[in-house]
Amino acid sequence: MDFINQNLLFYFLAYIIGGIPFGYILAKQFAGIDIKNAGSGNIGATNVLRVVKESNPALAKKLGAATLALDALKGAIILIIAMLFGASQEVLWTIALLSVVGHCFSPFLGFEGGKGVATALGVLIVLIPVPTLVAIVVWFISAKLLKISSLSSLIALAALVIVSYIITPQIPHTPLWIIAWIIIYKHVPNIMRLFKKEEGKVI
Repeated sequence: MDFINQNLLFYFLAYIIGGIPFGYILAKQFAGIDIKNAGSGNIGATNVLRVVKESNPALAKKLGAATLALDALKGAIILIIAMLFGASQEVLWTIALLSVVGHCFSPFLGFEGGKGVATALGVLIVLIPVPTLVAIVVWFISAKLLKISSLSSLIALAALVIVSYIITPQIPHTPLWIIAWIIIYKHVPNIMRLFKKEEGKVI
């Protein structure tokens, strides 16, 4: 297989696997809930936790954790495989971006999807581990103080971008900025609720 076809295969897999809506599948299979029509309608771990918690708190924690882990892994796994095949940095960053795009605009959900935080976490921990670890610490501190997942995620995202320029200035920042703006775009409803002081506290 030549490099062009190999890269195209990685891009296709990144988008398709990134688009697998694990939160929707898990909530439907184990809790009998259509997560797209409950809570905020989002397929991510936060909404799975919030909605399932109303009827089964113990199950909610398990499904929330599983959703977070699977959403992160689905982005990371294609990257790791591509690395083993010697993919260039440009190809790896394109794979990372397409994984997030797949999650946020899933082909399995009519090009709707989640907010991209967990999937971005998965790909960025592979590509820029130190800035991502800093962002995780920032998220935990923000979550502890603010008790609001969406706001904590946005603060951590800002920290990650800033720290990436300090610790990893050599990386191609354009795809990172695109990932960041996609996440911000998907958080617009949350941002609006934050301004109205209507955003729920789930942590």
